Amino acid sequence: MRKGCAGVKRILVVCVMILMLVAIVAGCGGCGGDGESGGSGADRDRSIVIRVGYFPNLTHAQAIIGAARGDFAAAAAASTLSDNIKIEFTVFNAGPSAVEALLAKAIDLIYVGPNPSVNGFIRSQGRALQVIAGCCSGGAVMVVRPESGIIDPASLKGKHLATPQLGNTQDVALRHYLAANGLKTTEQGGSVRLTPIANPDILALFRRQEIDGAWVPEPWGARLVIEGGGQIFIDETDHWPGGQFCTALIAVNREFADQHPDLVKVWLTAHVDLTLWIRENPAAAKAIVNSEIARLTGKELPQDVLDSAFERLTVTYDPLPDTLDAMAQRAYEMGFLGDAPPNLTNFCNPKILNEILRERGLSPIGP
Repeated sequence: MRKGCAGVKRILVVCVMILMLVAIVAGCGGCGGDGESGGSGADRDRSIVIRVGYFPNLTHAQAIIGAARGDFAAAAAASTLSDNIKIEFTVFNAGPSAVEALLAKAIDLIYVGPNPSVNGFIRSQGRALQVIAGCCSGGAVMVVRPESGIIDPASLKGKHLATPQLGNTQDVALRHYLAANGLKTTEQGGSVRLTPIANPDILALFRRQEIDGAWVPEPWGARLVIEGGGQIFIDETDHWPGGQFCTALIAVNREFADQHPDLVKVWLTAHVDLTLWIRENPAAAKAIVNSEIARLTGKELPQDVLDSAFERLTVTYDPLPDTLDAMAQRAYEMGFLGDAPPNLTNFCNPKILNEILRERGLSPIGP
């Protein structure tokens, strides 16, 4: 009888130990760090949605091509983060509206211009938005009608000009140029009329001779020249050291980035690969971008417009931080960032991007 009791006790002890071990293993299911990086069965079964915004502009070529070919979806599917990662794309016309969506948590990640990003960072006191990579350098011009008589800064007096949206990157660039040349807009008591309006409407007004010029991103610059009969008055690359300045970048919602750092890395890996592919395959890249622009806007770009526009931009993953600081200072001087000088501490964080670049044997961003 005693031997029987002893045997039962041993069996009970073993059972308890097994149950404890199962509980410990179950509790360590997320020990890999963030839930998405642990690769457990529960994580892989979880549905994750990435909401992404971009523009139908050549300066957003990586986003356009990646969405069309499924590069981002393929990178997500190949990761060990989840078996159910969905990507929802939203197309915007200009930066301020895209940043508003990011701040409202309606979008997780956006391809956008520098100035709206700076504005969103300042407004949220650095808590809601962070730049994680670059997208494009160059690709912004001011085009004028030949008959407008615009030949130098002084001849801009009394003229009617346009930009894509109030406070967007090209809008701030034009206002800075006017101020640097002693000119004021009509709302400042000056003579230069400045109308922020959507890019397609800029082209329509230009062709009807209702505006004298416009500062726009590509392909709208090339369209104003070739389809609207305009001429380039300013190529913005001529106004930056080394001819490089950030035209488009990737900004992410901080909360999303904190919750899904591994997912952000997967996205940036695809972005870097796309950047390198576009550089090596410009003809194929232009064809895909043009096909997507036709789908999104209803009209394909003529080949001469496409070629002309691509010549004035450079795809990159480098956010060119020094130019971001300069643009922020300009926006502040133009009255877009409040009363205090902009503090961009932690605005640009290339940490994850640099991890990817080092893994590929590429030079990291920064000193």
